[in-house]
Amino acid sequence: MLNQIELIKLKKGDEVNHFLLVKKSEEKLTKSNKAYVNLELADKSNSLIANLWDNFESISRHLVPGEIVKIEGKIEDFQGTPQIRIDSIRLKKKSENITAVDFLPRSEKDVEEMKTELFNRINKINNNYIKQLLTLIFSGKTLELFSLVPAGKSWHHAYIHGLIEHTLEIVKICDLSADFHNEINRDLLVCGAMLHDIGKIEELSSEISFDYTDKGRLLGHIIIATLLIDKTISQISNFPPLLKDMILHLVLSHQGKHEYATPVVPKTLEAITLYQADELSAKMNAYKYAIRSDTKADSNWTKFIPLISTELFKLKPDF
Repeated sequence: MLNQIELIKLKKGDEVNHFLLVKKSEEKLTKSNKAYVNLELADKSNSLIANLWDNFESISRHLVPGEIVKIEGKIEDFQGTPQIRIDSIRLKKKSENITAVDFLPRSEKDVEEMKTELFNRINKINNNYIKQLLTLIFSGKTLELFSLVPAGKSWHHAYIHGLIEHTLEIVKICDLSADFHNEINRDLLVCGAMLHDIGKIEELSSEISFDYTDKGRLLGHIIIATLLIDKTISQISNFPPLLKDMILHLVLSHQGKHEYATPVVPKTLEAITLYQADELSAKMNAYKYAIRSDTKADSNWTKFIPLISTELFKLKPDF
C-alpha cells in the first residue's frame, strides 16, 4: 500500500518524492532538435506532465504505460498548469511490493454494500421472467467484473467499482420516476437500468489503466450487452417475445440520440426515462469530479472543459 501525499494536493514549489504510474511516454524533439522524453505520470488523484531532458537513454525504453517509477523533484508551473520537474527517476524495485492497481482511483462507496443493495433490489422485482434474467446475469464472473470495472474511461464514474455505483444511482432515479408516473412499468424500467451498461464488463479494461479492450473497440458496450441479454433469455423457458424486445430496446436506446452512437432512439416511456436517468447520473458525477480534480487553486472557476464547452463554478455557497 502507498503512503504518500496525493498529487492533487501538491502545489507549486512542493517537493515530489513519489511512486507514480507511467500513463504515457513519448520521445520528442525540441525546436533545436534536442531529444527529450515527455511523460504523463499519475497516482489515484491526478496525472501530471513531466519531461526528461538529459541522460535518459538507459531508462527510456522501460518507461512504458503501466510501469511504476520512483520520482524525486518538485511541482512547477508551466503556462498555468502544474507539472513535475524531475531531479531523479528510477524504476520500482520488486521488493517494494507496489502494483499498478495501487494507482487506480476507487469508488468512495463500499463495494460489498453496493452488491447487497443490488440483490435487495432484484428481490423486489415482481415479474418472474425479469427476476430470472437479472439473477442469471448477475452471478459468477459477470458479477465479479460488474462489481470491479469503471463505468467510463475518463469522463464519469471512471474508477474501480464505478459501474455498479453508476448503475445503482440510475436504479434509484428510475424508481423515483416510477413513483411520479404510474404509467411506467417499474420492473421493466429497473431491469433496463440494471442492464444498460452491462456490456462495459467486456468493453473496458482495468488491469493497469482504464482503456478499451479490442472487443470493446470492435463491438461497443451496447452490442456486447445485447448479445449477453439475448443469450441469457434463451435459457429461460417461455420468455415473452415482446418483453424481450422491450428490454433490448431499453439497452439499445439508452444513449438517446444517433449522434451519441445509439442504434435506436428511445420509443417507450421506460426508454425515455432511462436515457434521462443515465444522463443525470453521468453528468453529475463527471461535473463533480471535474471540480474536485481541478488544479486552479487561485480561481473560483475550473479550467475550460472542452467536452462540455465551458468552465464550472467551484465555490460552494455558505448561505
